Amino acid sequence: MLSFISQRLLQAAWVMLVVAFLAFVLFQYVGDPVLYMLGQDTTKEQEIALRAELGLDRPFFVQFYHFVINALQGDFGFSLRQAAKVSTMIAERMPATLELAFAAAIIALVMGIVLGVYVALHRHSVLSKLIMTFSLIGVSLPTFLIGILLIAVFAVWLGWLPSFGRGEVVKLGFWNTGLLTVDGLLHLILPALTLAFFQLTLIQRLVRAEMLEVLRTDYIKFARARGLSERVIHFRHALKNTLVPVITVTGLQLGSLIAFAIITETVFQWPGMGLLFIQSVNSADIPVMAAYLCLISFIFVTINLVVDLLYFWVDPRLRGER
Repeated sequence: MLSFISQRLLQAAWVMLVVAFLAFVLFQYVGDPVLYMLGQDTTKEQEIALRAELGLDRPFFVQFYHFVINALQGDFGFSLRQAAKVSTMIAERMPATLELAFAAAIIALVMGIVLGVYVALHRHSVLSKLIMTFSLIGVSLPTFLIGILLIAVFAVWLGWLPSFGRGEVVKLGFWNTGLLTVDGLLHLILPALTLAFFQLTLIQRLVRAEMLEVLRTDYIKFARARGLSERVIHFRHALKNTLVPVITVTGLQLGSLIAFAIITETVFQWPGMGLLFIQSVNSADIPVMAAYLCLISFIFVTINLVVDLLYFWVDPRLRGER
């Protein structure tokens, strides 16, 4: 067990190191932050002085080495655009992104399971065919278009929900949340639905396929032969085995929700980490961009590591091979 964990941790460390290197290489060609900070009407001496102050005159690998050492301590330097600590800026934006991602995950999981089970049990009904058509549209449409359509219907035409911002928030220590205010919840509905739309359709189709597969197994036939009711067979036996791969996929998709919230945050001007990243790209703010990419990669690596460990703990065949 310790050997397995050590190997996975070593692999995770290598992945993070490679991601940090690639991020640092790519962002060197985004733009020149010195020109953005000083503007066009500046002297050569001012440019040289600012580059030396920011450490941009050092060799690439020296800059990368200092970046990795500082990142391990939670220090990503200072933003070139706002002259504030990057770690502080990300910490201020993180609650908004995490609340949006978890709200979208709950919507996608609950509605996806309910719709998937219904479609599997009533696959020949008209409503089931409409739901499957709806899911096909959800898989096909891009996220930004879904957000624009929701804004047009519920914010512009009907006027029921706000179309941008986070609304009223409450400060709880270091965490600011909009889940405790009515205005914050209203502002959360449209972005959460937009972000959850693709995942919802994915989970619904997965539940349908798994449910139909489970209903054809021998133990379900044996349960019917014993005289168990259809409700018990469907929801106590079939659904329980259907949810095993669904929960696994949902756990991995949580990282995707956090990473791809960048599009939803841009459409709805949601003040999260994704919007901060877009603003940093426009101003060539290399420390913020590199920190964001490393943070998202760390989330993905952590989730995959947890899933691997759960597989090792649940499946005795893996332990036997070791």
